[in-house]
Amino acid sequence: MTHDFDARTQFAIDLARRAGELGLGYFRDLESLTIESKGHQDLVSQADREVELFIRAAIAADYPQDGIVGEEHASVTGATGYVWVIDPIDGTANFVRGIPAWCVVIACARDGETVVGVIHEPSTGETFHGRLGGGAFLNGRPIRTSAATSLEEGSVGTGFSNRAEAENIAVLIKKILAEGGVFFRNASGALMLAYVASGRLLGYVEEHMNAWDCLAGMLLIEEAGGTVLKADPKTVLHDGTRVITGGKGVFSKLQELCLGVFRP
Repeated sequence: MTHDFDARTQFAIDLARRAGELGLGYFRDLESLTIESKGHQDLVSQADREVELFIRAAIAADYPQDGIVGEEHASVTGATGYVWVIDPIDGTANFVRGIPAWCVVIACARDGETVVGVIHEPSTGETFHGRLGGGAFLNGRPIRTSAATSLEEGSVGTGFSNRAEAENIAVLIKKILAEGGVFFRNASGALMLAYVASGRLLGYVEEHMNAWDCLAGMLLIEEAGGTVLKADPKTVLHDGTRVITGGKGVFSKLQELCLGVFRP
């Protein structure tokens, strides 16, 4: 089985990099990009759709019996128990405005449990990857979550979407500041999770995330020695999940702050 995970991991790394090149082509030619807006948070561009179709075609060619869940196109039901969970461009609001903080996200889950996660940021050429039981890596080098034991030692990534109450994140940020901490947001939840895995951020919290934005990063954090609030494998692919993650030394503090703020 490990061999199968390894093969899928290598496939996902290569695919994320190729998809990133495709996305980068659009990113360098934003003037001619078609963008639809359903509000600031809900932008979709022709780049999102084309990159997702590219990823789906590659999966269909190499793993035709697997399922696929993605942001821009309908789900594909598979027969193997494996489901690829993909976000072609996480951070579209950045992408369409020329801000180089967006990434290609590819996860593979088996029976609802994430076994492979890849987050590739084309603008920096950074590829974060991990597989269940196999550790987490940045461009092939092992990464670890922060060893910090206090929120005063770094920044906490905070996410916000229109699926959550605006008031809640404002209260949470106030609490983080009261602990002597600092909040960080770059408008790409997946990228911020990768930054937690690599120790750049102490942790990352968001009241609700979709599976394609968080599964890869949550696996990376666990494989890098951090702690995550476990998602329900039965519902996460369809309904998403609450996300609370961090290095072992700050996770319980972050969880305590979130419990008082996020809706039960």
